[in-house]
Amino acid sequence: MGELDTLTAGALAQIRDAGTVPALEDIRVRWLGRKGTLTEQLKTLGSLPAPERPTAGARINAAKSAVQSAIEQRRAELESAAIEQQLSAGAIDVTLPGRGEAQGGLHPITAARLRIEQIFRRAGFEVAEGPEIEDDFYNFEALNMPANHPARAMHDTFYLKDGRLLRTQTSTVQIRAMQRAVQTGSLPLALIAPGRVYRRDSDVSHSPMFHQVEGLYVDENVSFANLKSTLHKFMEAFFEQDLSMRLRPSYFPFTEPSAEIDISCVLCRGAGCRVCKQTGWLEIAGCGMVHPAVFKACGIDTERYTGWAFGAGIERLAMLRHGVNDLRLFFDNDLRFLASFAGGRS
Repeated sequence: MGELDTLTAGALAQIRDAGTVPALEDIRVRWLGRKGTLTEQLKTLGSLPAPERPTAGARINAAKSAVQSAIEQRRAELESAAIEQQLSAGAIDVTLPGRGEAQGGLHPITAARLRIEQIFRRAGFEVAEGPEIEDDFYNFEALNMPANHPARAMHDTFYLKDGRLLRTQTSTVQIRAMQRAVQTGSLPLALIAPGRVYRRDSDVSHSPMFHQVEGLYVDENVSFANLKSTLHKFMEAFFEQDLSMRLRPSYFPFTEPSAEIDISCVLCRGAGCRVCKQTGWLEIAGCGMVHPAVFKACGIDTERYTGWAFGAGIERLAMLRHGVNDLRLFFDNDLRFLASFAGGRS
């Protein structure tokens, strides 16, 4: 017990010299832990005469309390000093001139959409919009896809509780535009309908939400040759290079005849590469002459008018234009990726 004052003084000196919170914690364990030096002093009480034990126990507990108080005080000092250091390191001199705001840039999908709109506007097309929540008539029925039509399996649709759905294509905008043109007597009609569409699909080349642009031209004596010429000129203008284009027979319920559009690879210029799978060709869009059943659903005279339509994914066009190999990069919002497009090509 004669050493208690010496031990306590030593503990208090170590506490004063502690420079960090972890070091202070080590001191606490060394002196006050289950096997700490001051805690061990309590075990010596049994060797003292019974009358002396209460006084000795009180002295040991007082020493432990003094050490504990000193530790708490020193901990508060160290934590306060750490906060002050952080504040000083992050201090801002408000008297310095402002840094200004860095100029941002359009998202590459937005830039691609605006570029598409600009090209078609120059060709005399209007840009049409419509609701993203549609009913069965506009999304399927009017597009020659009745209830049991097998083509509905091509669209894994998001249905709402009230029976409506998230549109799977912007063809719904074309139906509304044709109905409006009949009601107002404003045929012929030339428009594109860019916008968001939704399908249950997600991988490196598909997203549950993606952007599509569809085009429609309705007039007298409209031909497939006119369709091919228009799309060929559009592809060359969008990619800013001379391209070859071919049409392959295909099937879409709302066009007849229908075709897939291939262009010569914009990356290898038709020589063959990994992107075009060494074929020199890229599938880029679908197209065809508007099916008479679609015209009838909109009230258009099929004996007088013909028309063509096409549809393409805006992400697909943007990926090929910028050499992006994963669709998900457009939606991850990685600022390093998006910053690479700021001030560059649209």
